[in-house]
Amino acid sequence: MGLLHTSPPPPRATELHCWTLSTGAELRGLRASLHEAFTGHAIAEGEELDGIPERVVLVATELATNALLHGLPPTTVRLLRDEDVFILDVTDHDLTTVPELADTCPLGAGGRGLQLARAFSLDVGWYATEDAKHIWASFPRGEAQDDGR
Repeated sequence: MGLLHTSPPPPRATELHCWTLSTGAELRGLRASLHEAFTGHAIAEGEELDGIPERVVLVATELATNALLHGLPPTTVRLLRDEDVFILDVTDHDLTTVPELADTCPLGAGGRGLQLARAFSLDVGWYATEDAKHIWASFPRGEAQDDGR
């Protein structure tokens, strides 16, 4: 298993949205809210995102699922914006474990959330604060619709 590099996201990033999750049942609401954050409207039945918004939603779901399954609640998901990137920051409160890339798990066994995050984002890292562990991923802003905040 490989380790992620330890590095906080850019310090000047501005928070656009924040979600607190306690159960996996709340993931659907997270996906819908992220869709609305990028498009400005609620997701219609059967509507799909493309490009960067779709990648952010996928990575958010994977990282939040990991935090809910393996971390300590509550799980917090924040969407941040820096000059040229969106940053997804997912937090749990288990400071006893270090995020590891599951590079030796058989296909179908799970443990691929961090691999997907690395594949679909510009960069992935993690850091710990006094009471929480943060895993973040960055995405280019140029391809995504932005609400101008």
